[in-house]
Amino acid sequence: MNQKEILNHPLFMGLNEDTLPKALELFICIQKVFPKGQTIFHSASKTETMGFVLEGRIQIESSDYWGNKTIIDNLGKGKVFGETYALTGRSLMVDVIALEESKIMFLNPKNIFLHNDDEVTSILIKNILVVSMNKNLHFSQRIFHTNSKTIRGRLLAYLSSCAPSKAPDAEFDIPYDRQQLADYLQVDRSALSAELSKMKADGLIDYWKNHFKLLHQD
Repeated sequence: MNQKEILNHPLFMGLNEDTLPKALELFICIQKVFPKGQTIFHSASKTETMGFVLEGRIQIESSDYWGNKTIIDNLGKGKVFGETYALTGRSLMVDVIALEESKIMFLNPKNIFLHNDDEVTSILIKNILVVSMNKNLHFSQRIFHTNSKTIRGRLLAYLSSCAPSKAPDAEFDIPYDRQQLADYLQVDRSALSAELSKMKADGLIDYWKNHFKLLHQD
């Protein structure tokens, strides 16, 4: 990300080219590149920093005692993660994995609250709270995606939320392959693929790999 993109990000909204350096200094920024497949944050560990994806894509996932994996989220350029754990000091309940080579900027949000004495810190504190609340809303949406008892119901809820508009024949890409989508919706991959084929035959959707089209029905 370039400076202009960073300044347009909700986390830095209200700052300018003159005040951004101070903000980054207050955050005690450190950048690191992670190769594909490397774990960025480990479950059960603690972190004082939140992550800001400058380049690449990461995945947030949870595994139970027997190794069954649930995908919580898939985040690309400009997304932030780990802010709640960094602020509360609680142990992570998830793993964060680099899906491709990713450049991450680590920020220490607690340090901002220790220097609440000027306009820059006031702006950053407000922005952190707004970003955190929006993330909570985003994760709440996942409840609707997995609430249905049927695979079709879960697919309809998820795909509807991905559509850029309610216009007929909306087209879009999703960030998951079939296994990842099954893990996200907490269903069996084979059953998911079978249901997608049925939905296509029923004229509800069309798709090619991770590109979907929602079909209008008269």
